[in-house]
Amino acid sequence: MIVKKVINNNVIISENEFGTEIIVMGSGIGFKKKVSDSIDSHLIEKTYVSNDQWSVNKLTQLLSSIPIEHIQVANEIITFAKVSLGKNLSDNLFLTLTDHINYAIERHNDALEIKNALLWEIKRFYNHEYLIGKEALSIIKNKLSVDLPDDEAGFIALHIVNAELNMNKVSQVSEMTEVIQKILNIVKYHFGNDIDEYSLNYERFITHLKFFVQRLFSGIQLDTDDLTGFMFTLKEKYLSEYQCALKIEQFIKNEFGRSLHEDELVYLTIHIKRIVN
Repeated sequence: MIVKKVINNNVIISENEFGTEIIVMGSGIGFKKKVSDSIDSHLIEKTYVSNDQWSVNKLTQLLSSIPIEHIQVANEIITFAKVSLGKNLSDNLFLTLTDHINYAIERHNDALEIKNALLWEIKRFYNHEYLIGKEALSIIKNKLSVDLPDDEAGFIALHIVNAELNMNKVSQVSEMTEVIQKILNIVKYHFGNDIDEYSLNYERFITHLKFFVQRLFSGIQLDTDDLTGFMFTLKEKYLSEYQCALKIEQFIKNEFGRSLHEDELVYLTIHIKRIVN
């Protein structure tokens, strides 16, 4: 692997075996390096490859202006998140999370803390990701001696959820969270009582809503054809729950201009039946 361009002492541009441009990072990896010099593989801490040239350019610009310690911390957090969740995450997370952590530290040093208006919902709907965010704060404190507030654990959680769902913007995850809360409110108001948020059925319902709302944002229509004819039975046996599902559909029509397929109504009705009993 050879140097194509030196960004700074810690970041260089190279190519992989397929001729694709990659970003190579490591403490001191670019020190006194020139174009066509060989890269010391022992110094490589992270490589980033993307078919999206905009992401490569944006990351190159970002990495040229922030401390290597912030890059290393972001990489450690992402590695921990992948292991904890047991799944791959969008490569774009390295760009967005590194940028966020660097900016959060800058704001903290300037005593400009931002409150996370969705922190309560994030703890409820994305608890695993929030706990990863809490661990991320511990990593930042141990590595950089910066004690960020709990609100930042919520922001980091949103970045991780965004990478799990492979969505375009973190703001979409915030919007999804608000939609989930509104749907839960519809259920609560319809039945006039609170929902047991510590039950297994509640966890199942939240999981269903996450993918349900993701489908709405992605424009995907659920249509399995496996539940054809089942709706009539539901209307008879679970009339109130079905009526609640119709209220959710009306909300979706108002917010997104879309009607729900019968299969979506069936699943909503079944989940609502579980959590109210």
